Amino acid sequence: MAKTRTSKTALSNAKPPSKPTPTRVTRSQHTSLSTRATKSPAPPISRSGPTERASKQNACLALLTRPDGATIDDLQSATGWQTHSIRGFLAGTVKKKFGLTLVSSKKDRDVRRYRIVNTEA
Repeated sequence: MAKTRTSKTALSNAKPPSKPTPTRVTRSQHTSLSTRATKSPAPPISRSGPTERASKQNACLALLTRPDGATIDDLQSATGWQTHSIRGFLAGTVKKKFGLTLVSSKKDRDVRRYRIVNTEA
């Protein structure tokens, strides 16, 4: 008897044998109920206003409002920022964003000190 060849297209067009499709198990279904019961819900996050929470900006502003002001080194040790970041904060945030008056002073052979002055009279 002669063997007949089936073409590749005939094989690719052939319908695969029908098998029942398995049902997918999601992650929530995969974890058992006993493990879900032991987990406690996350505590609610208490959000205090941005003025109450300690931030690097608030630390800088507190240093700058002192009567003698602050040096770049003072601000750097308080925040951990690099000097170019502190200068950017002084120019961009303090002067432009907050609209505060920033005064820079340097005595003979002393370091430059920055302070915020109150312009309200």
